[in-house]
Amino acid sequence: MAVGETPMNTDVLIIGGGIAGISAAARIAPDAKVIVLEREKATGTHSTGRSAAIFVLNYGNATLKALNAASEPVFREPGDLCEGPLLTPRGELLLATEGEAGALEKALAASSGLERLTPEEAVEIVPVVRRDGLIGAAFERDASDIDVDLLLGGFIRLLRAQGGQIVTNAEAMSVTRDGDVWRVETPAGVYVAPVIINAAGAWADVVAERAGVRKIGLQPMRRSAALIPEPQGAAKWPLFGSLREDWYAKPQSGTLMISPADEDPVEPQDAWPDDMVLAEGIDRFERMTTIQVTRVEHTWAGLRSFTDDRTPVAGFAPDAEGFFWLAGQGGYGIQTSPALSALAADLVTGRDPMMSADIVAALSPGRFV
Repeated sequence: MAVGETPMNTDVLIIGGGIAGISAAARIAPDAKVIVLEREKATGTHSTGRSAAIFVLNYGNATLKALNAASEPVFREPGDLCEGPLLTPRGELLLATEGEAGALEKALAASSGLERLTPEEAVEIVPVVRRDGLIGAAFERDASDIDVDLLLGGFIRLLRAQGGQIVTNAEAMSVTRDGDVWRVETPAGVYVAPVIINAAGAWADVVAERAGVRKIGLQPMRRSAALIPEPQGAAKWPLFGSLREDWYAKPQSGTLMISPADEDPVEPQDAWPDDMVLAEGIDRFERMTTIQVTRVEHTWAGLRSFTDDRTPVAGFAPDAEGFFWLAGQGGYGIQTSPALSALAADLVTGRDPMMSADIVAALSPGRFV
């Protein structure tokens, strides 16, 4: 801090300008002064901007499915969040091959709204799927594309309309407890607040370590993708992939996105795709479809960060007063953001949570103690 520089005081400091931090800030702002600190030059740079962008009600474990269900009404009727629809019908088709009959039955039994399809019905929906070796499929008709830009932009507008601020190029280089407040030093200045929310995505454990707070064992994992020219008729196809989740494909803006569904452990970073991992995923895609990939237009990678139990963390740290965790969303951060932001606002402002006590406990950082 420069000599004579005065720290900026606020009620709540949020470290991280992805969908988690921005949405929480927007929901807290009506009741408290909020400042979001983002290390990059723009919000939504990493995982938020590199999402598959689909809402699947049956995605994830039981806790995540509860968050999906709680988030769905906001996606269906955004209200003051935005004027346009956040969802566009897409569908999700999971293909089961020989030896996966038990896994298919388990998936159908554990979910609601999944339809059992015959191999012929699956091929009718996505004609490029090979019939040979296919024993059936699970189809979720209500799965929908999410307009991530509209969602994030809506939360940003709400935040700013309520007096909240976003500061970019403001990495939390030093995080210390000073009496009854937290002091965060960044290249953009010094900020002070009694409550900080750690919504730093893949860097959440890094922030905790800088703050002297016990880490939660967060592991960033790389997820890669490639875009190929859109096959004829593909715009109307659902997201489709293997039941074992070793590849999936999704029509996207005049292309077809193919992902090897990789989860390679990496350090927090600006992720880049591994050519071999992509090639192996494309090979698995080719063996289950009639498409031969001859040209790749673009590749990229993002990070999905998980705790050991693959459940997000939302709540005050048991070992640090005023330190709130909002991390570990894995690949579910976009579609659970309405529910997790509402829960964060309830807990930070002292309101009784709208979520059930069981879900609050399942998300609590206290479970790692």
